[in-house]
Amino acid sequence: MTKVKRMENPSPNFDERGRGVDMIILHYTGMETGKEALDRLTDADARVSSHYLVDENGTIHALVPEAMRAWHAGVGAWKGETDLNARSIGIEIVNPGHEFRYRKFPKKQIDMVIALVKDIRTRHDVPVTRVLGHSDVAPQRKEDPGELFPWGKLAAEGVAVARYKGEGDPSVSYEAALAMLRAIGYDAPDKAHAAALVAFQRRFCPEALAQGFNPLTKAALKWAAGVFA
Repeated sequence: MTKVKRMENPSPNFDERGRGVDMIILHYTGMETGKEALDRLTDADARVSSHYLVDENGTIHALVPEAMRAWHAGVGAWKGETDLNARSIGIEIVNPGHEFRYRKFPKKQIDMVIALVKDIRTRHDVPVTRVLGHSDVAPQRKEDPGELFPWGKLAAEGVAVARYKGEGDPSVSYEAALAMLRAIGYDAPDKAHAAALVAFQRRFCPEALAQGFNPLTKAALKWAAGVFA
């Protein structure tokens, strides 16, 4: 396993966790530079933080001790659970995001994200089904780490669930597909499920992004519902 070296850049933005860790949430920074992101995550006035920041060159910045609650997830839910900050470790990954010329993540950066997730999982009981993107837990507000994030590489290393690779399935009903979306863990309220569906597509079948409950999405939902059961 790749040795994980950390650069200590303590953030003042944390409080008591109050429970154990069973989730890792991956973000992109969504800012124009890594320095700008690091400055914000360590600024007391900003009142945001994460446990780690991974720069594009692979440098890992340690910001908040894992035993403490960092302020990274915000308002969100997964499988009906809220206060996700209390149960998760947050990893910010430097990338300008959709607002500032979203781009692919460098190999060195992803290699270190994988190494970091592996390292974290040696200390905390985090199943691969709870290594999630920010958009998974906050679909109404967030779209990071986005459709370019290489979940397949993480899955190949045994630290995340891969994308769906099968064919479409038009036989799945609308009602069943929506029920599956919720069963997987997404917050998909009645008549306001569109954001959760897009978040699911961004993560598991980006070829179907923003195409509603099309056959590919239905098949991916059916597959994922089994994986996340």
